[in-house]
Amino acid sequence: MKTVPVISADEAAALVKSGDMLLVGGFGMTGNPVHLVHALAETDTRDLTFVANNVGEAGLSGGRLLRNGQLKKAIGSFFTSNREAVAAAQDGSLEVHLIPQGTLAEALRAGGAGIGGFYTPTAAGTVIAGDADVRVLNGKEMVFVPALRGDVALIRAWRADTAGNLQYRLTEQNFNPAMATAADLVIVEAEEIVAVGEIAPEHVHTPGLYVDYLVQATLTLADLGSSADVKGGAKRVDEVRMHMARRALQELRPGDVVNLGIGIPTLVADLITPEMNVNLHTENGMLGVGPAPEGGGAMSYPVNAGKIPVTALPGASYFDSAHSFGMIRGGHVDVAVMGGLQVDAAGNLANWAVPGKPLLGVGGAMDLASGARRLIVTMTHTDPDGTPKIVENCTLPLTSRGAVDMIITDKAVFEFVDGELSLTELMPGATLDEVRAGTGANFRERIGSRKEIACEQKIHDLDLL
Repeated sequence: MKTVPVISADEAAALVKSGDMLLVGGFGMTGNPVHLVHALAETDTRDLTFVANNVGEAGLSGGRLLRNGQLKKAIGSFFTSNREAVAAAQDGSLEVHLIPQGTLAEALRAGGAGIGGFYTPTAAGTVIAGDADVRVLNGKEMVFVPALRGDVALIRAWRADTAGNLQYRLTEQNFNPAMATAADLVIVEAEEIVAVGEIAPEHVHTPGLYVDYLVQATLTLADLGSSADVKGGAKRVDEVRMHMARRALQELRPGDVVNLGIGIPTLVADLITPEMNVNLHTENGMLGVGPAPEGGGAMSYPVNAGKIPVTALPGASYFDSAHSFGMIRGGHVDVAVMGGLQVDAAGNLANWAVPGKPLLGVGGAMDLASGARRLIVTMTHTDPDGTPKIVENCTLPLTSRGAVDMIITDKAVFEFVDGELSLTELMPGATLDEVRAGTGANFRERIGSRKEIACEQKIHDLDLL
């Protein structure tokens, strides 16, 4: 059994060279090798390409490297969590390459597995696809993505043994396991470094053959940034939004695996009771998400995709980001409930690019919108100025094409029946005239006809026999 050298954070930072492509684990500050990155911030190393889900937070982790001017380029899925990264991208001091979160995870996994690249349905038909090679495979349009490898990977583990075997804690896996396989030099900071044998073989998440150096580093609340807030901040709750959340809840069935986006969909989580037997999935690596904790230390809890501490229900499981998005793309998530900026008459969704703001934060939206078996969009019927959000053709950058099954607004419920936008229900207090006036697309009126729709489907099925 090999022995991996245990070195200091300063010694580890000295191994990173100017111009390196640097892979940095973590989802926000969860599972982030913050001590290694901060040691690197004390060096003169420059012109780094920083590969991570996001560039830390302002002044934390990658955010500290950014402040120092040590980053030349960043590759990630959600830069908007760091306002300083957004400003740097806008003034041209930081080159950015935006990539969907699941595609990033799979590109790293492919790089570590010796695969040159892969085709994915995520981002097909969107500006994110750019000039990539696009082919139709198994009846689906697929975008080619090259594999991603780095010169150095800085990752964080909960426990490591002296042979380099790693064990991660709760949702701290995220990008760390894939990055550990996809770099020429892998440096791990671990909360505990123990003797060989103290981590049972079945508890090893990353085998030691990938690891070159170990650094012992103790996590503090200050290292968690915004995720140190157990309360997770106040949600915007009003009766109109709750009506939409309650209506979305009616679409969930016992046994469903459900992913809830940010905004109105997060309110649905607070309405789910154990008796409903709904299994919540969060794309950063957890199935069986429970309610927010009532108190205690933030380091004792997993986090959800909003980087907010949550609890785990009995039977919950944890996994890394590559596995999580494999569940999504593979059609194993039954329902995704997402917010929206626009939905059009063809079922296209736009929900990630806000007009007048830089395109810097796609996250996992594209993967979920195209991968979930059923997509429900919750949003206000119009913008504050009265501009319709349900339109004939989306004018904002698309998240996915033809994926929306249901739209729930503060005024109405729409469904796509045989590909046709159909009004099936009015929300409390809304009138048909209001819906007509606030909708920018042609639609068929089927109010109170959900039974009719079910009968039509049965007749259609009988016709096929």
